[in-house]
Amino acid sequence: MPIRFDFNCDMGESFGDWKLGLDEEVIRVVTSANVACGFHAGDPAIMRRTVRLAEAHVVGIGAHPGFPDLRGFGRRNLAATPDEVRDDLVYQVGALTAFTRARRLQHVKPHGALYNMAVPGGPLARAIGEAVLECDPSMFLVVLAGSKWADEAAKMGLRVAREAFADRALMPDGTLVPRSKPGAVIHDVQQVIERSVRLVTEKTVVAISGEIVHVEADTLCLHGDTPGAVALASALRSALEAAGVVLAPLGAGKAA
Repeated sequence: MPIRFDFNCDMGESFGDWKLGLDEEVIRVVTSANVACGFHAGDPAIMRRTVRLAEAHVVGIGAHPGFPDLRGFGRRNLAATPDEVRDDLVYQVGALTAFTRARRLQHVKPHGALYNMAVPGGPLARAIGEAVLECDPSMFLVVLAGSKWADEAAKMGLRVAREAFADRALMPDGTLVPRSKPGAVIHDVQQVIERSVRLVTEKTVVAISGEIVHVEADTLCLHGDTPGAVALASALRSALEAAGVVLAPLGAGKAA
């Protein structure tokens, strides 16, 4: 049986006349799009435009909700209560769903600090799960592979998609190296490709400490706002397919 894997990218993170990322080019390579919902980036016009772009390329559409923090791009930890997080997610997911022709989304992937704060599990992670179940229990919740969050989400009955990152370094415990630390983002194209193919085909990654980390993942994320993202995405897709990997949206060809 060939390995089936999803290839996702964060999109729709422009705002008004300010443009971020190369969505029109990257969408041709990935299989799923995480669309910003206006809280950390994006606006209604950008949301509509990005959804139409994904629909035109038959790419899985997911909500990419974040903290209400445009100035900090959603990367600052906010002291939000679980109830506030749940309601903010329902609001953002509902808004993006309304822009889709099918009135349904494939998945939800929290953004930035919201994602990172959910990794250890706990009340905030459960609030995210509750929001997804309230909106549409058939959606996937994208979570960090190997995290306590992933375990809690599965226990809640959510459809879990475990995520790994093509261009982010890992700590020995499998969590992401904080962006504030040197080496957190990997820029060497060949290194990104080699580690990604190894991750998908062998389920292992070399951590920043040099240790080998086992990673069970379903989807691979590449950041579309990094230099050379389009060329890297194309090269990475070619390398994965050459290794026998079938790239397809989450759940494609699988029973629900």
